[in-house]
Amino acid sequence: MSDRIADPWGRRTPYGPPSAAERVAASLPGPVRRVLPREIGQRATWPVRVDMFLEEGVAEADVDRWVRAASILHSNGDAMDIAVAGGRIVGVRGRAGDRVNRGRLDPKDLYGWQANNSPDRLTQPLVRQDGRLVETGWDDAMGRITARSRELLDGPGGWGHFGFYTSGQLYLEEYYTLGVIGKAGIGTPHMDGNTRLCTATSAAALKESFGTDGQPGSYTDVDHCDAIALWGHNVAETQTVLWMRMLDRRRGPRPPALIAVDPRQTAVAREADVHLAVRPGTNLALMNALVHRLLDKGWYDERYVRAHTLGFDELAETVRDRTPEWAAEICDVPVRDIERAAEIIGTCRRLLSTVLQGFYQSNQATAAACQVNNLHLLRGMLGHPGAGLYQMNGQPTAQNTRETGADGDLPGMRNWDNPAHIDELARLWNVDSSVIPHWAPPTHAMQIFRYAEQGSIKLLWISATNPAVSLPDLARIRRILAQENLFVVVQDIFMTETAMLADVVLPAATWGEKTGTFTCADRTVHLSDKAVDPPGEARSDLDIFLDYARRMDFRDKDGAPLIKWHDPESAYRAWQACSAGRPCDYTGITYELLRGGGVQWPLGTERLYAGGRFNTDPDYCETYGHDLVTGAAHGEESYRAKEPRGRAFLKAAPYQPSPEVPGEEYPLTLTTGRTVYQFHTRTKTGRAPQLAAAAPEPWVEISPADATELGVGEGDLVRVESPRGALEARARVCGTRRGTVFVPFHYGYWDRDESGPGDGAARAANELTMTSWDPVSKQPIFKVAAVRLSKVATAEGAVSAAPTVGNRPADPRVPVTAGGPAAEADEHVEEE
Repeated sequence: MSDRIADPWGRRTPYGPPSAAERVAASLPGPVRRVLPREIGQRATWPVRVDMFLEEGVAEADVDRWVRAASILHSNGDAMDIAVAGGRIVGVRGRAGDRVNRGRLDPKDLYGWQANNSPDRLTQPLVRQDGRLVETGWDDAMGRITARSRELLDGPGGWGHFGFYTSGQLYLEEYYTLGVIGKAGIGTPHMDGNTRLCTATSAAALKESFGTDGQPGSYTDVDHCDAIALWGHNVAETQTVLWMRMLDRRRGPRPPALIAVDPRQTAVAREADVHLAVRPGTNLALMNALVHRLLDKGWYDERYVRAHTLGFDELAETVRDRTPEWAAEICDVPVRDIERAAEIIGTCRRLLSTVLQGFYQSNQATAAACQVNNLHLLRGMLGHPGAGLYQMNGQPTAQNTRETGADGDLPGMRNWDNPAHIDELARLWNVDSSVIPHWAPPTHAMQIFRYAEQGSIKLLWISATNPAVSLPDLARIRRILAQENLFVVVQDIFMTETAMLADVVLPAATWGEKTGTFTCADRTVHLSDKAVDPPGEARSDLDIFLDYARRMDFRDKDGAPLIKWHDPESAYRAWQACSAGRPCDYTGITYELLRGGGVQWPLGTERLYAGGRFNTDPDYCETYGHDLVTGAAHGEESYRAKEPRGRAFLKAAPYQPSPEVPGEEYPLTLTTGRTVYQFHTRTKTGRAPQLAAAAPEPWVEISPADATELGVGEGDLVRVESPRGALEARARVCGTRRGTVFVPFHYGYWDRDESGPGDGAARAANELTMTSWDPVSKQPIFKVAAVRLSKVATAEGAVSAAPTVGNRPADPRVPVTAGGPAAEADEHVEEE
C-alpha cells in the first residue's frame, strides 16, 4: 500500500530503452508489427504496475462488476476500470494492458471519482424566478430555453445572438452533436470552449507548422528517446502518469537527458539536468537563441530541411544575431545553461519534446510553440521512435473539442476558409452551404464574452465549465454573466460560481454515468462505459443536446431531422462518417475494437509524418497560416504560391516584450498554474476528501529573496494586487525565481459560503489576470501580469501554506504533505 498524496508518482519500475531489433519493429506499420513474434514486435518495455483504490470498507471481493473507462480529470488518458457495488461507484483500478498507462493512475484518478457520490450534486433543473434559482421540471426548463432560442432566431440578427461555450471534459459524441447544432442548426460562428484557455496554442502551432492539428508523437517515444525537453510543462503535476514513465526511464539503464523550462523549482525542475528558470514572458527569446545555436553549430539535418521544409532562410535571418548571450540577458538565466540545453538538443539521437501552459498561456505563445516544432524539423526528428513531439493538451477531452467542431474549428480539421471543405460538410449534413458559418474566422472565447458584454450575444449556453473562476479579469466576467439582457444557460453537475449567475441550470450526468469516447494527447481513443445511473433527474449532455435539437425541430434540406442519431454509438458512427478521409480519421475504430483498449487514430498509425510528408497541401490543410507577430491571416492565393507540396513550415518571429511588464507601482510578475491535487476549478476534485485535504486553499509562492525584502515568512497572510483586482492567501517561500509570484488558479468561492461569487475576501487567481491574448491562437495570457505583494498578517505558529510535493518550501521544518491511511492505494507490480 502507498500513500499517493504523500507520493503522487508511486513506486518506481525502472527500465531501459528497447533493443535495436525492438526499435526497428516499433518503426514498422501497426499491421506489420502485430504479426511479428512477441519478443520482437510486441514487447512493451515499460513494466506493468496496477494501481487501485477502493472506498473504505470495500474489498475487491465486494465489487459487483468492473466497468471500463479512462481518466476525465487530466489529459493523459489513463485507462481504468470503475468498481461498482450496490449500484454505486466504490473505487477504480488501472488497466494493465492499456498502451497509455500500463495500469498506473494519477492521484486525481484514484480519489476524484468520489465527487460522483457527493450529496450536493445537481439533481433537478433550476430556473431563475424573482431573482432566485428554484427547482422545476425538464419541460419547463427546456421550454424556456427553446422559447428564447426561437424568439432570437426569428428576430433581427438571428444566429448572431447565440453563443456556446463548452468544455474540455465532455465526450466526443456530445461535442459533435453540439457542433452540428451550432454550425448547421443555428448557423452561429460564436462557438468555443474552455479549451481556448489551455490548448488553443497547441492546435495553432501544429496547424502553422504541419498544416493541420494532430499530435505527431506517441507516448511510447519515452521508451526510445535519449533526451527529453519539457517546455513550460510541469508534467509531474499535470500529466502525472506520463511523468512516472519518464522517471522510470531516468532510473533505468541509459537514461535520457532532461531539460526543463520553468520559472519555478518544480519536481520536474529538480530532476532536470538543465533547468532554465526564464523570466516569465521571454520564452520566444530563449527559443530563438536555441535555434540560433543549432544553426551556428551545424546541429541540423540539412538534407531533411531541404527536402521536407519551407522557410529556412527567413528563420535563419530572424535568429542570426539571437545568440545565447542575447537571450541570457533577456531571460535572466546563465549563458552556459542555454548553451548546454542547445548541445543536448543538437547532439542527441532521439529528442522528445512536450509543451504546455508555461508556453501556451504566456507572451508570444504560438510563436514560441512553433520554435519547438522547428527544433524537431531542423533535426529531422519526427515520425520515428523516440523523436516525439507533444503540443500537449491541458484537459482530458480537449483533442475532441477541436476535432469535432464544438470550439472555434470545423469538424474533421477542415479549413473554414476553403469552400470545398464547407461544401463537404454541407453534403454530409444535407444543408445549404450558406448556413455553415464561414464568412469570417470562428469567434474565439474572449470575443464571445465581449459580444455578450456589448449585448449582441443574448443567449449564452455554458456546458461543463466554470468561467466565473477560470477566465481572466473575473470582476468583468461576473458583470457580463449577471447582465439582465443576457440569457445564461449552465449545464453542469454542481452549483458552480457560474451556475449561481444562470437563468436556467440543467443537471448533467458525468463520467461513469454515461457512455462515450474521448481522445488523449497522443491520439489514443478510449471508450468509457456507463457504470451507474446519474442521480435524480440528471441527464447526459448528449441527451440534453438531442432534446434541444428535437424541440427546436432543426431540419435538413429535405425536411428530415438534422440530427439523425439517438444514442452514443449512433452519434459516434455519424462522427466516423464526418472524419473519413481527414487527418483525424476514426473509420475502422469501432466501439467493439475500443472495448479491447485504447486505439490511436488513424488506425494503425503510431506516429505521424514518418515519411516527411506533412498535411500542408492547399486542398487538404486546416489553415492557410498566419503572421506570428500580428496574427494576420494569410490568404489562399499567397499560400498556394508557396507550393508547399507536403512540406512543413519553419515559422519565424522576433521576440517582443510582454504586453504588461513590472514597473514601479507593480514590481513583480504573476504567473498562474496547477497543483497535482486539483483539476480546473475544483468542481470535482474539491469534493474528494483526500484531494481537498491535500490542497484546501490557494497560496502565493515567492522566492526567499523577495520574502526577506518584504518581511514575509512561510504561512503569512499576504495580499497580491494587480491593476484589475486583488486576492489574499498564505505565502509559500520556495524556489520560485526572484521577482516572480505564483498562484494556483483552481480556487473560487463555492465552498466559502452560499452568498455567491464576489463575497468575502477574494482568493481566485484570475481576479489579477488581464484580458489579453495571443494574436494567433487567441489564448489568454495568464502567465504574465504585473502585481505587487504586501503582508497582511503574520502566521501564528507553524503553518504550512501549500502542498510540499511541488515547489518545496525553503523552511525544512514545514511538515510534509501526506494523506495518511485514508489515502493508501494498492500498487501491484507485475514481474516480467
